[in-house]
Amino acid sequence: METSQTLKQELQTITRWEQDQKDLWFWEKLGRLPFKVLDKLTPNFVHKKVGQLLDELGSYIQSGGQYLVKEEKILERLGVPSLEQVAQLPLATMDRVCDELIDARVTFAQIQGATTGVGGALTLAIDIPALLGLALKTLQEIAIVYGYNPKEKKERIFIVKCLQFASSDIVGKKAILDQLTSFSNHHQQVFSQLQGWREVMMTFRDQYGWKKLFQFVPIVGIVFGAMFNKAFIEDIAETGKMLYRKRRILEKLSQLEAGA
Repeated sequence: METSQTLKQELQTITRWEQDQKDLWFWEKLGRLPFKVLDKLTPNFVHKKVGQLLDELGSYIQSGGQYLVKEEKILERLGVPSLEQVAQLPLATMDRVCDELIDARVTFAQIQGATTGVGGALTLAIDIPALLGLALKTLQEIAIVYGYNPKEKKERIFIVKCLQFASSDIVGKKAILDQLTSFSNHHQQVFSQLQGWREVMMTFRDQYGWKKLFQFVPIVGIVFGAMFNKAFIEDIAETGKMLYRKRRILEKLSQLEAGA
């Protein structure tokens, strides 16, 4: 039986994580410097691929598009027949299933990065949309685990904000956390603050940044591709878990207080 005290303790853990996110590792700061160099070194077909992703991301928010995931297998793991019943599950059950799904997605990302690292620049054009798709699917699975439906437009907005948060700098992270704090009641306002899909895609490219330059080198790119794809999905998954977990805890606390 979850108590108000245990839920508040879990909330404190997430608050500490949020505070930690307001600083960047040295390598992340360094990684945001040489984008003019990156633009010159990146083949035109890769730039075109990123441009195509702008349209795909817009389509995802509007309709879900090709990135929507099926909830049946996740509900089976949770042991409930419908998404509506997930909210009543203990937080520990949600966390366990979430961690299992994250482990599987991170392993897949590692293999994908190694595979696309074989051919250097040529396979990088395949890796970019594949990694974005994997990130979106991972976040959707996490949403379902905590009882939220990515078929709803407002949840797809939240998912894109999670993606943006994981790729942002200190100022960006603080602004996005402030937006998501009032998300439940003001999701349309958050939607307008996306300022088009370009903002999200540029932060996605920033996260890629100089790291993917290593993947231009055939064979050597296997190691770097595996390492960076693994780290990218780990960051995305951690963000999704923490932010969706926070929403679920706050709703559980609200229900307990209402029933007191």
